[in-house]
Amino acid sequence: MTPTAAVFAVEKQAEQLRQDGNTYFKKDRFGAAIEAYTEAITLCPNVPIYWTNRALCHRKRNDWARVEEDCRRAIELDSNSVKAHYMLGLALLQKQEFSDGVKALEKALDLGRGADPTGDTVEEIWQELAKAKYLKWENESTKRSWDLQELKNACEAALTEKHRLDVSEMEGLISDTRESNAKQLQEVNSVFRKAAEEDMPNEVPDHLCCRISLDIFRDPVIAPSGITYERAVILDHLRKVGMFDPVTREPLHESQLIPNLAIKEAVQAYLMKHGWAYKMD
Repeated sequence: MTPTAAVFAVEKQAEQLRQDGNTYFKKDRFGAAIEAYTEAITLCPNVPIYWTNRALCHRKRNDWARVEEDCRRAIELDSNSVKAHYMLGLALLQKQEFSDGVKALEKALDLGRGADPTGDTVEEIWQELAKAKYLKWENESTKRSWDLQELKNACEAALTEKHRLDVSEMEGLISDTRESNAKQLQEVNSVFRKAAEEDMPNEVPDHLCCRISLDIFRDPVIAPSGITYERAVILDHLRKVGMFDPVTREPLHESQLIPNLAIKEAVQAYLMKHGWAYKMD
């Protein structure tokens, strides 16, 4: 057998093992699938899909350390692997590494949108990303709330002590001192109430939401009519309902849609200040 023929035989054997692993996976036999993918990796260690397939099995078994290991190896082999970045993000979130987990999910989302903007994988990634960013905001918000409360308590205690000292030193002006202290305490409460308002859920501005889905924009595109839609939503409309603008009813083709970068930046800025808006219903 020539060297070329030998290599081909090995690759063919590895591919058969991958297919065997896929069969085991569909039957929820994750241990057997892992063994098959591991054998395929042993034969052809530079094929990224073998690593991501095995990582998916580890994910099903909640073995997140191995998910991370396999995904990192897959990314070394193929930096554009959507599945590898996605599962790496999930594994990092399990370790409470929110910042790095969010970065990996954002990378997966960007890659997924480029490959198939209306696919189920993109929606799944967005759901997990939104959940991760909400949890990140929630943790930071809770810490801010505690810090604000401690600072407020300290300010009130200082004002109360100042009032006590003023009363002990001033004669005949106790009522004025009491009024001054009450006013200062009200001002302190007002300042801290306003500071806490940033973390209070509210209505998302209409111009940041899709006219069809009513959800906050993720990947906004603008039509010739000047109306902005969520890309996946308008594409789904064009393919399933008809080739026309759902608001103006004017003819519309997919090629006429242009990314609305201004709205996208506005949404990102809004979400940076209002992380609660990531919460999915």
